[in-house]
Amino acid sequence: MRTIDFSPLYRSVVGFDRLASLLEAASTETSQAGYPPYNIERVDENSYRIEIAVAGFRPEELNVEVKENLLTVQGRKAANDETRRYLHRGLAERNFERRFQLADYVVVTDANLADGLLSISLKRELPEALKPRRIEIGTGASTLIEGEKAA
Repeated sequence: MRTIDFSPLYRSVVGFDRLASLLEAASTETSQAGYPPYNIERVDENSYRIEIAVAGFRPEELNVEVKENLLTVQGRKAANDETRRYLHRGLAERNFERRFQLADYVVVTDANLADGLLSISLKRELPEALKPRRIEIGTGASTLIEGEKAA
């Protein structure tokens, strides 16, 4: 596996240390190397969907939690006491934890499990104060005329 040295990046950027830390963490993360696979889909301008392949997990074995702009999805399989003799074991039944950093004002609206896919819906809800608004432009002529009348 290849490792990347991010120290030159830390020396040449100012104010992007959080981004560099995230890149470094993503490059060194080996325990999660692709399990479970997932998709991130943009449904429309302010809606997103994350689909995670969780075949073999029941809803009570999955946990979806949001805390401080961090979405955490955990899968914990119950201990299987049955002794089975596999000729080939290709289905992963191991515990996992996936984390997704959410942007400001993105909220999780719901989560559904169907056909082995956990689908998490997200929506960006901007407060009214941050939404674009149209400002009417007045003309200076009417203000000057009223000011001249008063003088």
